[in-house]
Amino acid sequence: MTQDCLPTALEAMMTGEMMAAEMMTGDQLIKQFEDGTTPAASFHHADHVRLAFEYLYRYPALEALEKFSAALRRFAAAQGKPELYHETITWAYLLLIRERMARAGRSQTWEEFAERNPDLFIWKGGVLATLYRQETLDSDLARHTFLLPDLGL
Repeated sequence: MTQDCLPTALEAMMTGEMMAAEMMTGDQLIKQFEDGTTPAASFHHADHVRLAFEYLYRYPALEALEKFSAALRRFAAAQGKPELYHETITWAYLLLIRERMARAGRSQTWEEFAERNPDLFIWKGGVLATLYRQETLDSDLARHTFLLPDLGL
């Protein structure tokens, strides 16, 4: 990924319903998501990243992983699409977000985190493409079981 892609990714993150979500507190976002009232049509990759950040901001990593994954599975099932939940992608992003939060060396607001980590908002060809072979991510095993990265090892 080149530096010229990053402003575009950040601009994409800040459009549409994501701007409305920016007005909500993290607690409100989590409550809305867990209550099942998050609008499915407006829940995109950047919203997943924000929600994962909010869980990690409030809970220890393993608890955040369990809560976020369970809520995401419920969300997919409520949309009649339980097959959309992908464990490797979910866990990998959550763990990357956790690492980035820890490397910051201090507590960050969502806005600070988003500004410092624009690569996390690129969905197709983003950070997971540097860690996983596409055929790995496309596998049923990766969909149902967290797999460790298989590129660059």
